[in-house]
Amino acid sequence: MTQMSKREKDETIKYVTLGCARGGKAQNQTSNVSKPRPTSKTDCKAMMNVLLKNEKLCNREVSESVKRALDTNDEAGIWMNKSFQALITDAGGFENVPFGEKDCRNYIDKARHLRLGKGGAQVVLDYFRRMQYKNDSFYGIMDLDDDDRMRNMFWADARSRGAYNYFGDVVTFDTTYLTNRYGMSFAPFVGVNHHGQSILLGAGLISSEDTESFIWLFKTWLDCIDGKAPTTIITDQDRAMKNVIAIVFLNTRHRYCLWHVLHKVPEKLGADCQYKCGLESKLLSCVYDSLTIEKFELGWNVLITMYNLQENGW
Repeated sequence: MTQMSKREKDETIKYVTLGCARGGKAQNQTSNVSKPRPTSKTDCKAMMNVLLKNEKLCNREVSESVKRALDTNDEAGIWMNKSFQALITDAGGFENVPFGEKDCRNYIDKARHLRLGKGGAQVVLDYFRRMQYKNDSFYGIMDLDDDDRMRNMFWADARSRGAYNYFGDVVTFDTTYLTNRYGMSFAPFVGVNHHGQSILLGAGLISSEDTESFIWLFKTWLDCIDGKAPTTIITDQDRAMKNVIAIVFLNTRHRYCLWHVLHKVPEKLGADCQYKCGLESKLLSCVYDSLTIEKFELGWNVLITMYNLQENGW
C-alpha cells in the first residue's frame, strides 16, 4: 500500500513510500471489547522509498560518495539541512538527487551508532589483546565496516567458555537489557548453573538488530564454543532472530521466553471479564506449578472447561 507520496506541479508522481498492507495497528470498531473483530493488521514495519525516474520506479538510496560527504559534514558539525542543500546544489537541482533529506538523516543516525569516538575501536582492540596475553582462553573479536568503523563486537573470558561445557544445554539470548552511549545493543548469552544462578556464557555489542548482525554474532559465538551448539535457545519473538537461529543452529530447539509470552496474555484477554474472575490465577498456576507434561495437560483441560462453562453462563 502507498503510505506517502509527493507529486510535481503537473500532478505526476515524484516519489512514493510503499509499505506492507499489514502495517499499522487495527482500530477496534465494535463496542463489544470482549469479542473484537478479526484483523489482518500486524504492525509490520516493512517499507521502501522509491523515486520515479525515466518513467520507472527506482529505489531511493544514498550512494557511497554521498555517504562520505555526509559523514564528513556531520563530523564537522554541519547541520543536515545545510548539508542536504549543498548536495542538491552540486547535483544541479532536486530532480537530479535520487534520495530525500529523510534518507540522509536515516543514514547519519545509523552511522553515528557505528562511531566510537577518536581511537575508540583501537582502544577496544588493545584491551582484547591484553586480555588474550593474560589468558589464552580469552576470546574477543570485532566486526568492522569498509571504513574500519566498528559495527559489532563479541567477547568471552575463560570462565564463560569453561562454564559453557557444563551449563550450555539451555541458553537464553536477549537484546532488550540495555544499550551503550553509541546506541549499540548489549547482547548476552546466559545459562543457569547447578545452583540455579544465571551465568554469563559470552556477550556482544551489535549496532543493529537485523539479520546480518545476528548471523555474525551467532556464528562468532559458535566458533568461540568450538562449534558445540546449545540444545535449546530461548529468545523473544523477534522475527530476524528466529530466522537466523534456524540458519546457524541447525539442530537447536528455539523457544520463546516465558516472560514475553505471558506479557501478551493481559493484552489478549484483559478485556474479558472472566480473566480477572479466576482465569488469570488458574492460567498462571498451570504455567508455573506444572512439573510434568501430564500435570500441565490436566491443568490446561480444566482451564478450557472452566472458560467454556462461564462463557455459556453456567
